Amino acid sequence: MSATNQLRNVAIVAHVDHGKTSLVDQLLRQSGLFRSNEQVQERAMDSGELERERGITILAKNTAIPYENYKINIVDTPGHADFSGEVERIVKMVDGVLLVVDAFEGVMPQTKFVLGRALAEGLTPIVVVNKMDRPAARPSEVVDEVLDLFIELGATEEQCDFPVVYASALQGVATTDPSVPGTDMKPIFDAIIKHIPSPAVDDDGPLQWQVTMLDYNEFLGRIGIGRVARGKMVSGQNVAVAKRDETVERARISKLFGFEGLKRIDVESAIAGDIVAVAGIEDLTVGETVCDPENPDALPLLRIDEPTLEMAFLVNDSPLSGREGTYVTSRRLRDRLFAELESDVSLRVTETDDADTFLVASRGELHLSILIEKMRREGYEFQVSKPQVILHQENGEVHEPIEYLVADVPSDAVGAVIESLGLRKAEMRHLEPSPSGESTRLEFTVPSRGLIGFRTEFLTMTRGYGTMHHSFLEYGPWRGEVTTRRQGVLVSIDQGPATAYSLLGLEDRGVMFITPGTEVYEGMIIGEHSRENDLAVNCTKQKHMTNVRSATKEQTSGLKTPRQLSLEAAITYIEDDELCEITPKSFRLRKRILNKNEREKSAKRTKQPQ
Repeated sequence: MSATNQLRNVAIVAHVDHGKTSLVDQLLRQSGLFRSNEQVQERAMDSGELERERGITILAKNTAIPYENYKINIVDTPGHADFSGEVERIVKMVDGVLLVVDAFEGVMPQTKFVLGRALAEGLTPIVVVNKMDRPAARPSEVVDEVLDLFIELGATEEQCDFPVVYASALQGVATTDPSVPGTDMKPIFDAIIKHIPSPAVDDDGPLQWQVTMLDYNEFLGRIGIGRVARGKMVSGQNVAVAKRDETVERARISKLFGFEGLKRIDVESAIAGDIVAVAGIEDLTVGETVCDPENPDALPLLRIDEPTLEMAFLVNDSPLSGREGTYVTSRRLRDRLFAELESDVSLRVTETDDADTFLVASRGELHLSILIEKMRREGYEFQVSKPQVILHQENGEVHEPIEYLVADVPSDAVGAVIESLGLRKAEMRHLEPSPSGESTRLEFTVPSRGLIGFRTEFLTMTRGYGTMHHSFLEYGPWRGEVTTRRQGVLVSIDQGPATAYSLLGLEDRGVMFITPGTEVYEGMIIGEHSRENDLAVNCTKQKHMTNVRSATKEQTSGLKTPRQLSLEAAITYIEDDELCEITPKSFRLRKRILNKNEREKSAKRTKQPQ
């Protein structure tokens, strides 16, 4: 048997939180890769600190698992819509797909998106019904749902005749018969070997290798990851690089890496069909082909998802700037943003006429908030503006990004959710009560800008019981003005620590974002007003000392709990005339123009007819 015939390349795809990363964990553990006494952390594939905290896969990762005489390359893909660009590229370098579906939740929006891409590419599917240990598991209905989805997505007859494995990644067991309990993950390994074809490649032709993913290393620089489509790749080899702009450059492979479990190992050569990482080629980017210098034959370019949201990153110029961060200058901010481009091809960074302002475009709120969170943990201090959607002009008409939204909400909250989405210019496509009648599934198309800041409101309306997921659908005609935040804000007119005495007096004016002792400054937003207009308030007043005993002396203990805004909630809460100040220790909301009189003058100027 040739070495290529013993290769299996498979992507593992699923909706957020359906257990694909945990499944790969178990496959790694049971492959015999680790010593019996070796400590392997859970969700080993989610190596980033943020991924582990949030329980989501942000960047696609690959691992190689030896099984009997085979080498199985498994690529774990992101399930979240903001990282869908990664998924589209990954299906180009595998021959099969493990579709992981929750035995209770069944088919969900991202399942549909990812699977559609895989089937269109002609990949062989294996369906893994995971979480069989859940009390409310309904495997047979879920398999029917998956079959309906395959038919809806235009799968071929061969693809519709998919094998099914029933698993519990938590318990580390799998079986092909749901009535017979499994003992290990062997049925999944066997299904991959039996059903996924070996790579259909040319072993002896001139070299062709395409970059599908990027990584970055301080010592090696940019690292490209992809599959050898033709020929053999050797460390130290001189190659030609077919660039995205159709030019061809000469280069040399300084290092070649293979994969073994979670480790990247030095290899001397790689055969056609194998997935490897290449270092030493400058400015290498996704979609480019590394080929034989005598035959510079490029593979078709891979499409890189266009960004749909844009946000300004600014140097922090608030009165509290420089107190909490290490890196505060525009040069530091610029260098960090451009460094992110080395490994994230879905991001765009544009310099503006103002040296202190950079425009960053991305696929969505989560994508942006993860970049912001990474930067603040690294010691950066800066400000960001409200995210804006990127509009296109088509045939003289303005088009905007439209998302497909699926929400499962408690039945008593359906009216409120439909009303709120209606104000955000959503159009309902489907409404279906669950068999129990306790929840209802709602499906909408909604402008991307209508979803900015909606998640917090949605969780409030459904008392935390609702779930919502959305993925990019298309660019469609502009749907008109969207109503998002309806309340004004409470804005500080003074600088200093907030006092309990002042906050107690302001409680009937709205909801506070701060606690007593919080350092505030003029123009800082300290709460949400109960009315539609902004209100300037003093929250630093001290109580005058007198020798008269007060009936309200002990009332400070009765302060209401302030609303704690998460990072995503803070950056989507602000309006066009506001900014979010980000530091390693805190984030604050503020007005762009801090002085009250200046703000009023500016508002009058913008209202005057030109």
